[in-house]
Amino acid sequence: MDTQLTEQQIHEINMQYLPRLTVKNAEEYIEKSAARSAEARKRMKSHIDVPYGDTEGQKLDIFPAAKPGAPVHVFIHGGYWRSLDKHIYSHVAEPMVAAGATVVVINYDLCPKVRITDITAQVRRSIVWTYRNIAKYNGDPDRIYVSGHSAGGHLTGMLIATDWRMEAGLPNDLIKGTAPLSGLFDIEPHRHSQLQPDIRLTPEEVKAMSPMYLPPVARGPSIVALGGSEPDLFHWQSLEYAARLRQSGIKAEYIATPGDNHFDITDRLGDPMDPLTKALIAQMGL
Repeated sequence: MDTQLTEQQIHEINMQYLPRLTVKNAEEYIEKSAARSAEARKRMKSHIDVPYGDTEGQKLDIFPAAKPGAPVHVFIHGGYWRSLDKHIYSHVAEPMVAAGATVVVINYDLCPKVRITDITAQVRRSIVWTYRNIAKYNGDPDRIYVSGHSAGGHLTGMLIATDWRMEAGLPNDLIKGTAPLSGLFDIEPHRHSQLQPDIRLTPEEVKAMSPMYLPPVARGPSIVALGGSEPDLFHWQSLEYAARLRQSGIKAEYIATPGDNHFDITDRLGDPMDPLTKALIAQMGL
């Protein structure tokens, strides 16, 4: 039987989980990130809007390393499965490319046009495409790492739980390390949030699409990070998920970046001297 929440409980879910309600200048963060990314694209060699599927959203940007055989970092943007775009996050690629990695920043179709189940399938398809094609862009398909922010953190968790042999006949260890940032690992609360008219979650979809409760397949180390000033339930999500990874024998490091809100944490990733950026680069062995 579906539990009916009170208005106060629903209000609390919205205030805990919807950063645009609590970070007053959220749009300014996004605009500045897009501007930084436009400048970064001018400085980097790139292949923009490469299709990996047959719909408009299934495209990715590739920023190749200077030398062949480089580790590959795939970044998945957030936006609560219903907004934002890869072009806002090109700046994430610059420090990693400078360190010697090939970087892939992906898009996917958005709710309400599709469901979260469809988005998960698309993101899996992007990884399969990357594995099969990235050598053309100086990337080593046997050294793929993944990070994602917010809804992208959720999708990173879904990739950790993917059986690649069943999915595409690929090795189950194809993802060598992960970094879900400000992730949403139990998506049940969002059935009751302001997002529900767009994301249309069912109880069955929540069960199938909550990486918190799915056995991890990828065994590589994980950096589970979020902004230190994010709401309590974001901290609970990351702490609990990191603990569950550890219980499965996976090395998982929990990081709360000091003073950061939900949007500050992705700003860090364009700074080569930032400790979080350094951690993601070090995870690739660079």
